[in-house]
Amino acid sequence: MDKLPNDPMILFSAVNMLLRDNYGSLDELCDDMNVDRKALEEKLAAAGFEYNEAQNKFW
Repeated sequence: MDKLPNDPMILFSAVNMLLRDNYGSLDELCDDMNVDRKALEEKLAAAGFEYNEAQNKFW
């Protein structure tokens, strides 16, 4: 996840901005940025966030 912020709150904001502005799904973002989806979801889950596929955002 070198291209994404390490701090969970900033990561949450950055990922949601990318999903909103550039990607139609979390899989698309992860594939494009070469990010392990499971690791990303686990890191955000540890901070209390989960991905909502229908909304295409973490909350």
